[in-house]
Amino acid sequence: MDVTRLLLLLAVAGVAVTLLVAPGVWFMDEGRRIRRGLKIILKGEAHGWLVARGRGRGMGFNFTHNRVAVAWDMGAWGLVYGLNDLLGAEAIADGVVVARVHRGETRRALDNLGGAESRVALRLVFNDVAHPEFVLELWTPADEARRDAYSPTEALEECNRWLARIDALIKRASAARAAGTPLTPVSPVVREPEPAPFDAEEADDETLDDERA
Repeated sequence: MDVTRLLLLLAVAGVAVTLLVAPGVWFMDEGRRIRRGLKIILKGEAHGWLVARGRGRGMGFNFTHNRVAVAWDMGAWGLVYGLNDLLGAEAIADGVVVARVHRGETRRALDNLGGAESRVALRLVFNDVAHPEFVLELWTPADEARRDAYSPTEALEECNRWLARIDALIKRASAARAAGTPLTPVSPVVREPEPAPFDAEEADDETLDDERA
């Protein structure tokens, strides 16, 4: 009887611990942390975002204020640019640029989604002397041990989707300039010699409510 009670108490304790720990694990998920950081950097919602899982990096766009943000260290710090400062992007597989979109150039489409053996990355190019590029490494062979990781093909597909989006953004900015109504510039644009740290915890409570909705 005592053994039965002990086993029952252990089972109840295990369930209680799981219920207590699960929300914390959910809340501290890498993707959610980076998204909260992007929200702070953008000073508004991230209407589109991409996370390089396992690397603590991400990027996001806010179309209300025409901003693009990049984040390091699980969203703990980052930079924000105006969309006019985004010059282009490249899909890189095994050290080779396999697709590219750049302002003033015809988009170079991705012809082959397979074949990557060592690395797949998306490189953003900015009009910024201090920080001219930002690289999101989407796949390496070490990722095979992670359940939430992309496969090489999935990583290239994701690069291809983002190249199409960035191509559309660049064309939108070019059309606005040609019509004499350029995109509203960002004010202020963060340009630090080193990205300035900020406290991502200040947005945690309200963001948690938003993500549950």
